[in-house]
Amino acid sequence: MKEETKRRWRNRGILVLTLMVALAGSYKYVESYVSVSSNVNGRELPIYSVDTEEKKVALSFDAAWGNEDTQKILDILKKNDVHVTFFMTGGWVESYPDDVKAIQKAGHDLGNHSENHKNMSQLSDDEKTKELLSVHEKVKKLTGVDMELFRPPYGDYDDQVVLNAKENGYYTIQWSVDACDTE
Repeated sequence: MKEETKRRWRNRGILVLTLMVALAGSYKYVESYVSVSSNVNGRELPIYSVDTEEKKVALSFDAAWGNEDTQKILDILKKNDVHVTFFMTGGWVESYPDDVKAIQKAGHDLGNHSENHKNMSQLSDDEKTKELLSVHEKVKKLTGVDMELFRPPYGDYDDQVVLNAKENGYYTIQWSVDACDTE
């Protein structure tokens, strides 16, 4: 009887392990069938906010022109234990590679703000992809980070901008309150 019980437990163990391996392996394939949609009334929308029980805000900075305040901003964020997202253009990444590394080292999210800060809705799909992937490759080469957040310059987006970003592995982000809105 003991041999029969051992054999049953061994067979059950093998079955459980097989199912676990199959389940883990299927994740890669199931992922391609499951998607997050931001389609509202037939229109693709960027992420404006995320529902949470916690009282939180998401802060971000555009890094598209100079870097005069970058270190001061990083110091203030560190002092207050605040993490943010820096949305960077390709030109900014090229001009200030040490700042990009410092931002990443400080634990902030690196976001894509396009290569040339163009109105994305005015570009072809190929141009949109080039605008996204050019910056992506620069940041990846510099920091090893695969960015996944994209904020369109000027807040300019349409369905194709959101869908193109998604096809290129990005979540499109939009602000809900602009610093210029608060006087």
